[in-house]
Amino acid sequence: MKDMSIKAVALFSGGLDSQLAVLLVQEQGVEVVGITFATPFFTPETAVKAAEQLKIPLEVEDFTEEHMVVVKNPAYGYGKNLNPCIDCHALMVRKAGQYMEKIGAQFIITGEVLGERPKSQNFKALGIVEKESGYPELVLRPLSAKHLPPTIPEQKGWVDREKLGDIQGRSRKPQMAMAEKYGLKEYPTPAGGCLLTVEGFSQKLKDLLSENPDPHRLDIELLKVGRHFRLAPGVKLVVGRNHEENKKIKSLAREGDRILHALDIPGPTALYKGGAEHIQLAAAVTARYSDAQGETATVIVTVVGEEERKEKITVSPIEDQEIKCFRIN
Repeated sequence: MKDMSIKAVALFSGGLDSQLAVLLVQEQGVEVVGITFATPFFTPETAVKAAEQLKIPLEVEDFTEEHMVVVKNPAYGYGKNLNPCIDCHALMVRKAGQYMEKIGAQFIITGEVLGERPKSQNFKALGIVEKESGYPELVLRPLSAKHLPPTIPEQKGWVDREKLGDIQGRSRKPQMAMAEKYGLKEYPTPAGGCLLTVEGFSQKLKDLLSENPDPHRLDIELLKVGRHFRLAPGVKLVVGRNHEENKKIKSLAREGDRILHALDIPGPTALYKGGAEHIQLAAAVTARYSDAQGETATVIVTVVGEEERKEKITVSPIEDQEIKCFRIN
């Protein structure tokens, strides 16, 4: 009979794969504790909700500082955008291993599926993740275990390899069938939710890192809202697209930033970062997204700086053709 004190730490995103990995191992009498991570690029909400559904304890760790290191300089490169998936997964598994040691667990499980993601979940990449994590042979991928070399948990009989999965490839049908078997009715789509996989966000982050290799967290949060413009080296403007973004942009202003908006005309809140020499241009961009009628209109834009000091600038909205030169897409 299996020793009931066996415990595993699950790298837990809350997606269907990670939920199924937990259930497969729990089914063999292993106690499972989850760990998930938070950064400005992904949040733990999905994992928290799924952990509550499965009734497993969940450790949430913010590892932004360590994660930024691999985002800026991944040893194994990027995916389609600015997503360093192999390095990121290795870091996560390393942190899961450290947590495993802390709580006296015996091994790590992940929801990775062989071949599901061509770059980060091929046979070679899974091996790299395991090696770089520092916990070789202690990383069990229950969904694809039969296609992978036996791990220590299998060799020592903590889990029965014959009761693990043989899923491979990008089809979701096997997972959906398993979900029905286990009675899982609500689970997120496999898209993920990491902003680093989004082209528009990645372009904005590249621009930010080119200007400031060690950005403040608020500057990263600012990338999630508004239209972004690089007016000159060291000078940036972010323009809100709706009421909620206007409020968010204002809340993310830091010391030295300026807030712009059109006077007496409905329009956006804009946040200006940089020296004052390009404030006229920033006002013209702000006016362009106000309700001013046409590019020949005259708009008064208020600029609020430090200690709530205000100035007023009269401008015409910038022409659409010109604005393209500054837009970060």
